[in-house]
Amino acid sequence: MARWDGTETAAGPAGDPGTADGEARWFRVLLHAGFFLLLGSSLTRFLMRHTGDGIAPWVVALSAVLAALYVAEPAIGDERRHRHLWLGACAAVWVALVLLAPSFAWCSIPLFYLGLRHLRPPAAGVLVGLLTVVSVTAQLRLAGRFEFDLLLAPPAVAAICVAVFVRMDEQTRRQRELIADLVRTRRELAATERREGTLAERQRLSMEIHDSLAQGLSSQRMLLQAADRTWRSDPATAHRHVRAAGEIAERNLTEARRFVHDLAPADLAGGGGLDEALRALARRESTAGLAVRCHIEGAPPRRVPDRVQSALLRIAQGALANVREHAAARTAALTLTYLDDQVVLDVADDGRGFDPAAVRADGGVRGHGLPAIRTRTDQLGGTLTVESAPGEGTVLSAAVPLPAV
Repeated sequence: MARWDGTETAAGPAGDPGTADGEARWFRVLLHAGFFLLLGSSLTRFLMRHTGDGIAPWVVALSAVLAALYVAEPAIGDERRHRHLWLGACAAVWVALVLLAPSFAWCSIPLFYLGLRHLRPPAAGVLVGLLTVVSVTAQLRLAGRFEFDLLLAPPAVAAICVAVFVRMDEQTRRQRELIADLVRTRRELAATERREGTLAERQRLSMEIHDSLAQGLSSQRMLLQAADRTWRSDPATAHRHVRAAGEIAERNLTEARRFVHDLAPADLAGGGGLDEALRALARRESTAGLAVRCHIEGAPPRRVPDRVQSALLRIAQGALANVREHAAARTAALTLTYLDDQVVLDVADDGRGFDPAAVRADGGVRGHGLPAIRTRTDQLGGTLTVESAPGEGTVLSAAVPLPAV
């Protein structure tokens, strides 16, 4: 469909209420109703005053043809040549009607709109001017004498129609551009959300793998290296290390199977809850060189959500992995404290310690552990505190709020 500026849109037939040209449906309904009301009233006036004229059959026939052409607008398609032929036929029939019965001049108002909608500005201006001249001539002929208001009224009506159409077309164009911007922005936002969701899922999986499978593999490597060193000098100890490595491998296999299902920690799958999972973790991490104790203080004031239990267990696993790999500690303690509005997990060791400020400054080069722990705590809306100094051990405290009842 042609716009006032002569560009083409992707609209369907002009009479289709669902076309993309942005025309208000109510305006089209009122325009069509107005056309047929003017055509009917003009025909009625003519028949009431000129029933005996020989031109009456011609007027009735031309009125029927004009009505049929107007109704046929949706069927003309989008080809410009067809639109121009159809519009020329409408104008020619109307001019013939006005020459026979000047009262049909009022039907020019809907024709103004059709010309402005289907023609480019120069051609539309010529058509509007032609219709206006014919209307003025018809009104003066109908009056039988010169009247100044009849000379000015049709041009004023034409000017108003053009102004209304141009204003509506401008608003339509702006609305169409706004809708296109909104659609494009929504698509970009959806793409951004998908990317962020993908990155968040990758980060979550990386933390899950680091806190479970990667730690297990690291423990297996250390145990197998220890077994290799003592294989000849102390076969019993070497065999014990190999058996421990096998137990860790079996547990890693269980964790891997849990990943396939729902990524829940295997220690929580048995239904014993976070308390029992932490005790099992302490027993499993205790070795000849590192004694791990677990303390539970208080009782949960309300049910702890599964995601909180899972995150706290992963935090404990990550913290103990750091203790085992970096601290050279002899003892470590897990303390889980239930308060009225939060649950606090403390992991303390008597290892070599470190400078937390230096770790933050170098971007956490010690590994994935501490950044992953901080990320998990932040995702739960909690706070993470790390207190340490070289030679004085480390205390890591993660406080996570409990949801209100």
